[in-house]
Amino acid sequence: MLSPPSPGKLRLLLFAAGDFAFNLYWQSIMLFLLFYYSDALALPIATAAAIYAAASVWDGIANFVAGMIADRRRPRGGYGRVLIVGSIPLGLACILTYVPPVAPGFWGVVLLAAGHFLFRTAYAALNVPYLAMTARISVDSRDRAFVAGARMLFGTLAWVTVASLTVPVGAWLAGTARPTDAYFGAAIVVACAATVILMLVGATYRDETPPAASEPQSIRAALASLAANRAFVTLNLAMMAMIVAVSVLNKSVLYYFKYFLGDDAAGQSALAWMGLVSAIAVPFWMVVQRPLGTRNVWFVATGACMAGLALFAAVEIGDPRAMQLFLVAMQAVIIGLHFSFWAMLPNTIEYGEQATGLRVEGTVFGMAALLQRVAIGIATVLLGFGFKSAGYVANVAQSAVTLSLMRWTIIAVPLGFLALSCLLMLLNPLGKGAHARIVGRLEEESKKG
Repeated sequence: MLSPPSPGKLRLLLFAAGDFAFNLYWQSIMLFLLFYYSDALALPIATAAAIYAAASVWDGIANFVAGMIADRRRPRGGYGRVLIVGSIPLGLACILTYVPPVAPGFWGVVLLAAGHFLFRTAYAALNVPYLAMTARISVDSRDRAFVAGARMLFGTLAWVTVASLTVPVGAWLAGTARPTDAYFGAAIVVACAATVILMLVGATYRDETPPAASEPQSIRAALASLAANRAFVTLNLAMMAMIVAVSVLNKSVLYYFKYFLGDDAAGQSALAWMGLVSAIAVPFWMVVQRPLGTRNVWFVATGACMAGLALFAAVEIGDPRAMQLFLVAMQAVIIGLHFSFWAMLPNTIEYGEQATGLRVEGTVFGMAALLQRVAIGIATVLLGFGFKSAGYVANVAQSAVTLSLMRWTIIAVPLGFLALSCLLMLLNPLGKGAHARIVGRLEEESKKG
């Protein structure tokens, strides 16, 4: 495998801008949808969590299927055309997700879930090809780390946008502050903006590195290759543990500010500030990654996260501003975990190619997305179960016992899963300099062949 010329930074940045559009959708779903179900639509927390978890698992399956398709057939007109054509149905599906139930009772819940499932399917069909392109931009791990960091910057910018503007812009467009109408109005704005951006990215995208010329592999062969890829397996198991921990923390933010601190607006501000500090923290982790290596970033960030949770367990925070400050500090550390994962994931492709002789790209990203969505589903179920067991009921004052049990759900689950992620990452073979050595060996074998 010969190394293609490294693309310029401007080309990498232009490609990474697509993540802003995808994260307009993703952050809306991650930050607000569960809360929309439970507190705007007044669904029981167990029902809301079940819908969300089931949709997350389905999302993962759809991502895996999309990844397999990406490996087995190249789309007519290239992946740029996929972004252009697929952006419209994805936007419509997002709007449908936030349509209030059009029927009462059971059938209303079924239709609500169907809209959510449709959105997840459309998102996977478009996002997986976009992610697979990151392995074709460059084989240089430094370029890939740059793309991962740039994508995260665009993603965090989308986070800030969604967290700070969802409710006010949605209410302005709907002409009312009623939550159901405000969220629906915001979905329309998100869909329109994301569609335009994805069309622009698709229209300007050009392949820098052509896909591998090998024959498409069978599903069984691709899965066997992933199973034998120790770098991929350990990285993704560590990622799943991390995602469970982080998802429980993030999904609890709005509940904590509403029921513990009695300040809904401060909760929305906290989400916006968390997104903003993410954008500031990404360049820091990009700089730290150079001397430490990407895998070591994981250990540093995990240790800092666990220390923060231990402090939160020891000191009960009762002031909204102090809680915002704590969450901002935690998010600055958590972003190091996300950066480490996305910088390492493309490198598992060459590790697997060396170990098994097969190069699978779409399957790597599709399976990673499947496992991520399963982890989000697990986190949602754990949070919903923990809150339900604590006696949580939406839109009423919670008892002291309920609040105490809810708080320990928020602390104990993330602590345990972060510790597990650290143990799993110790088994990962992609230490500092390992990927460069692998690429060098593959190039030598290609020249000999």
